[in-house]
Amino acid sequence: MMSISSFICHPQKRVSSLALGIALIAGSATLGWGQIQTFEVNGEEVRFEQRLNAQVPTDLAFRDTSGQKVPLSEYFNGKPVIFTLVYYECPMLCHLVLNGLLEGMKEIPYTAGEDFQVVTISFNPKETHVLAEAKKKNYLEAYDRPGAEEGWHFLVGEEDDIQTLCDAMGFGFKWDPRAEEYAHGSGIFITTGDGVISRVLPGIVYEPRDLRLSLVEASRKQIGTIVDKLSLLCFQFNHVTGQYSFFIMNIIRIACGVTIVAMAWLIVSGLKRERARTGVKPEATA
Repeated sequence: MMSISSFICHPQKRVSSLALGIALIAGSATLGWGQIQTFEVNGEEVRFEQRLNAQVPTDLAFRDTSGQKVPLSEYFNGKPVIFTLVYYECPMLCHLVLNGLLEGMKEIPYTAGEDFQVVTISFNPKETHVLAEAKKKNYLEAYDRPGAEEGWHFLVGEEDDIQTLCDAMGFGFKWDPRAEEYAHGSGIFITTGDGVISRVLPGIVYEPRDLRLSLVEASRKQIGTIVDKLSLLCFQFNHVTGQYSFFIMNIIRIACGVTIVAMAWLIVSGLKRERARTGVKPEATA
């Protein structure tokens, strides 16, 4: 989390960042996630959209923490992927997104590297792999899961590649010279193992249930306990709230199915008992 001293260093900048962050978060909550998140920066519109079933351009290459260029396809190995688009020197909102993801990941039984991948990419082309390496070190220490080093990747890239990726994923951002920072929406992307966007979770808090069920769905139920898979019968993703909600119709359908099966069993059992009592044998079939 951001320290108090970081706000004191540049009070005007921090205050503007705080105001912008609150406006973006409040705006998405007010409008509903079913609509496109939009806001203006110097008269230009910035949009954050849900592009479900869109394909992530996995042929694009970004630099990892060692400075080597790696195609995104390297991180799509059949396991679901959590994508975050941030910039590492963001004064507030990006830290809240990453911290929210970290807290959500710590509360679920699945582990980055073992059950899913996490790819964090800076959309600021001026940021270097050295900065990405420092971020990775901090977040891996906080995550504290064995093997996570191979599961959470912090990348930087060139402007054209960044723009192509963000356009494909529906993530808009704009440099605001007055605030001296980027204006952008907040949220995370869950993709399938072949790079298709399965879920978009908005905001800065990602409930463990939403994160867990999103990963189970994106894995096409290749990960997850029996309870998780049954939970998907009871909960349905709400595109307006960006959360999984209790879906009463599925419960009614399940209850009706159980009732029909139970009634059929009672009828068959009753007939068998009646035949046994009267000594009537069922007719032989040819």
